[in-house]
Amino acid sequence: MLRVTVIGIVGIPACYGGFESLVENLTLNKGDDTTYSIFCSSKSYIEQLKEHNKAQLHYLPLKANGVQSIPYDILSLIKSWSLKPDVVLILGVSGCIFLPIFKLFSKAKIVTNIDGLEWKRDKWGRWVKRFLKLSESIAVKQSDLVITDNQAIADYVYEEYGISSETIAYGGDHAIIGTQIQHEKPQYGYALGLCRIEPENNVEMILEAYSQTSLLIKFVGNWSASQFGRKMKSMYSKFPNIDLLDPIYDLDELYKLRSGCSLYLHGHSAGGTNPSLVEMMHFGVPIFAFDCNFNRYSTEEKAAYFDSSQNLVEMLAITNDIDTLEANGKAMQEVAKKRYTWEIIAQQYEATYL
Repeated sequence: MLRVTVIGIVGIPACYGGFESLVENLTLNKGDDTTYSIFCSSKSYIEQLKEHNKAQLHYLPLKANGVQSIPYDILSLIKSWSLKPDVVLILGVSGCIFLPIFKLFSKAKIVTNIDGLEWKRDKWGRWVKRFLKLSESIAVKQSDLVITDNQAIADYVYEEYGISSETIAYGGDHAIIGTQIQHEKPQYGYALGLCRIEPENNVEMILEAYSQTSLLIKFVGNWSASQFGRKMKSMYSKFPNIDLLDPIYDLDELYKLRSGCSLYLHGHSAGGTNPSLVEMMHFGVPIFAFDCNFNRYSTEEKAAYFDSSQNLVEMLAITNDIDTLEANGKAMQEVAKKRYTWEIIAQQYEATYL
């Protein structure tokens, strides 16, 4: 039996982000010869389960995000010594500065998913960016195997460090098979946006484009969590065709929104393969994505791509071209079924443990 300890997430049951959904589905689709132990943040769970999806859960009294993610991950590594794992799966690089010390006292294989070049994100200040870049460097050099979720990041890792990584994306089929309802697609839909409200997700670019049209968009995000989000909400909520919705985590409610839309807007410019994108691809809805190498790789260059508000306004003029949109949506679904199902992803992860 292969014992795998997971470090770097808020926890499961998943109620937060991409890494949490990843671990939820790794444990749900695990092979018979693999067991999981997962460190979770007690700050995020009122009910603290001992087990979920046959994985053992261990709670730490720290937040798993922001600046506290550093001591949270380091404490998780220290606590994992007593579990004597065969493999430590680290998701993100926040606590990897501790890896050289950890390896002095553990013979576990270190498998690290370095996420999406976190040090490049606009939300971090100069010193945080430097720390995260240092952590990334240590993670890549100290891990036995590095996982990247997008070929563009794999190329970066090889060019920057001379190390080859294993490229494994995310599944997205839980967005459809996890729902308990069947929702009938309305005759006249709307565009949908769904992301954390951060500058690098090009929220302003998308909303500015829609403010110049009469087309309807529903945009889901954490508008109240930052000064940038509050500014966006203040500027664009006054437009009658722009509906800004608070975060939605319930799969059934998300299913209603996703299956009802006629177009999906994906503005992410960083982060590799974005879970929200691959989830949406399973719905067969046409996708307009920000033009960057991450998004082009994820969609196999079969989506439509924009790089400015004006460019997006011009592209929205083709929304009357039903044939073009249907071809886009069909291509997205075909790519999703081929590359982004959890059964495939779980098998790929377990192959890295051996």
